[in-house]
Formats: sequence, C-alpha cells, structure tokens
Amino acid sequence: MKTLSFILLSLFLISIAYSNDRIEIGIDEQLGKYIPLELIFNDEAGNPVRLGELIDGPTVLSFVYYNCPGICSPLLFETANIINKSALEPGYDYKVISISIDNTETPETASKKKKEMISGIDKDIPAESWRYLTGSGENIKKITSSAGFYFKKERDEFLHAGSLIFIDKNGKICRYLFPGYTEKRGFGILPFDFKMAVLETADSKQSPTIARMLKFCFSYDADGKQYVLNFTRIFGAAILLFAGIFVLIITLRHKKEIIK
Repeated sequence: MKTLSFILLSLFLISIAYSNDRIEIGIDEQLGKYIPLELIFNDEAGNPVRLGELIDGPTVLSFVYYNCPGICSPLLFETANIINKSALEPGYDYKVISISIDNTETPETASKKKKEMISGIDKDIPAESWRYLTGSGENIKKITSSAGFYFKKERDEFLHAGSLIFIDKNGKICRYLFPGYTEKRGFGILPFDFKMAVLETADSKQSPTIARMLKFCFSYDADGKQYVLNFTRIFGAAILLFAGIFVLIITLRHKKEIIK
C-alpha cells in the first residue's frame, strides 16, 4: 500500500514538474486564467480596438498569421467550414477573433484574408462576427503568453501549433479545441465538439482535465462516425507505466536489503 501511494505521489509530482516546464513551441493550456482584455489591436479596417470591446460573450480565439504557408489557412478554412455546419449562429451565439502573431502584417493583409474566408461561408453572417486583428509585437506576446500559446520565428516563417481557444465574456479561458488531422481529410473539427465548447463557455464552464485523457485514449473514426479506443497509445503508455513501477519496486527492495 505504501509502495502504491509512493508511486502515485511520484507520478503526481512528475506531472506538476512537467506542467511547469516552459514550452518553446506549442500550447500550455491555461484553463481558468484570463486574457488581458485591455490590449489594443487594429481591426481589418485599420481601426484601433480594445480586445474587451469585441468580447461580450462566448468567443473563439485563434492565433495565426495571414501569410502563413503552413497550418494557418487550413485552420481558418476549417473554422469557416464548422461555421457552415454548426447550428449555432455566429454573431448571436458566439464570435470568432483571429489574431496575427506576425507584427509586420497589416490591416490590409487581414482584410484580404477575411474576404477569402468569408467567401467560403454559405451563411449570411454579420461582418463583426469574425474579426481579423493585427498588432504590435508587445501586445501579441502578451495575449499569446496569457493563453499559453508559444511560437518561434525562423527566417520568414513562424513555428507554432494550431488550436481554437474558447473565451467567456469576462476573458476567462474555458476550453481548447485541437482539430484532428488525417492525410485524407486534412484538418477536421466535429460540429458536436464545437457546439459543446461554445455552450460550456457561455456558462463559463471549464473543460475537465479528464477530457484530455479521453482524447489521448480515443480516436475519432471518420468512416464509422464514432470514437474508438486507440490501443496503440494505451498499450504504449501502459508499458512505460509498468516499466517505471518495476524499476521503482526493485529500487525500494534494494534499499530494504541494505537497511537489513
């Protein structure tokens, strides 16, 4: 019993240690924390806007850059696609805000990208329901750091992850939604996942930690339209866990023998 307790305590402490590590490129979820709503950005028309003025309800936030040759355009296209598929109405049930992580991009660039994305939406959505912002390097760093979004510039490109971040009306981070990806279908977001994220955010509810474990254990079968157990991941994690437990038990036995 003592050994099991020690193992669980060790795993807990390890998880805390890893969670405190600074991520250079990627996303460190900051559920329950707040983004700085006082920051000023420029909208696609070139007007300065305070972030808090744009967020008055559930808001879907994405960090991209508009000339990105990588995952940004697929992420934005999938956002437009999910707007089409979802029964929720943008501008009424939620808003979308995309912020460029490239401080050299201009409102003109943002406006061009917005027109490109809006043209792919069948619904007649209000212009203010999806805003495209640009801003200073200082404000970009502040907003991305507050959301745990870390990126790195290499030459003319930015290395970064892709995610939709759900913010409530007070600026609290309630949910992260990571689009799945397959070579056949590209990026994909399930309408049900999107709807639940918006509804939970409307109530200022945070997605429970167990959701991350479920995402690890399950994969979505697009052909069967259901979640299925990912045995490869589970077995791999189990092997590593039992290997760690075995080493720990041997170490404890060795110490007991020395004491005797």
